[in-house]
Amino acid sequence: MKKYRLPIIMLLVFEIVAVSLWLTKDNLFYLFNFSYIGISISLGMFLFIRKYKYARRIVQLLVGLYMLVYLGLICQENMQIEGFWYYLFTGVFEAATIHYAVAKIFGPLIFGRGWCGYACWTAMVLDFLPYKVPKEPRKKIGWIRYITFAASLIFVSALFLAKVGNIERIMFLAFIIGNIVYYGMGIALAYVFKDNRAFCKYVCPITVFLKPMSYYSVFRIKCDKEKCISCGKCKSVCPMNVDMTDNSRKRENGTECILCMECKRNCPKDALS
Repeated sequence: MKKYRLPIIMLLVFEIVAVSLWLTKDNLFYLFNFSYIGISISLGMFLFIRKYKYARRIVQLLVGLYMLVYLGLICQENMQIEGFWYYLFTGVFEAATIHYAVAKIFGPLIFGRGWCGYACWTAMVLDFLPYKVPKEPRKKIGWIRYITFAASLIFVSALFLAKVGNIERIMFLAFIIGNIVYYGMGIALAYVFKDNRAFCKYVCPITVFLKPMSYYSVFRIKCDKEKCISCGKCKSVCPMNVDMTDNSRKRENGTECILCMECKRNCPKDALS
């Protein structure tokens, strides 16, 4: 049972969040929501331990489709960053604000960029494209993410300053249009840069929240220097160009790790854990 300790801990963490929000907000939805996500992620980790090849993809589909289709399209909640600004400005700690607090602001202190690897509905689609391993060196254009981040804030701020009516309807339309734009841009960038994760590296505004918190992440891939033979396999298969042989928090692209475990899967000496 020792090797299944991590998925059990993950499930317990999500259950604690689920029960706490259920009792605090007096809303059964939060119990279902975070229990479902916790069970999905824990299932994926269990399957990975069992060496099932598509473990992470199963989690991506379970969580990503739930967020996109059920919460987004059926419940009409804007789960994009615009929805976060909207609820933040209205002073309501619901939906997107809770989602961002748990998954993208405070969650990364524990899980790092795990959200990007297992729950993002944009990456869920992009990871099915053919360029799973970057074909070219990483570009120095990550500053674009700060522009998209600022644009989302300006957009929602303008709606409030202009006192636009029926703003909830606009937020839902922004969710639909935003996803179409994100998917279109993500697919285009993947083919231009021959890198499925180009959108995540250079454009995604969510990473502005994720990167600084991920620096202090509790769960990190570490390298056993005694086992490592410096073959470079882990670097060659990493979709985010992270140097996993460096255990320091300042390792190259360290805050970009999405815990996809491709490095661990391909390490010939089992030096990564």
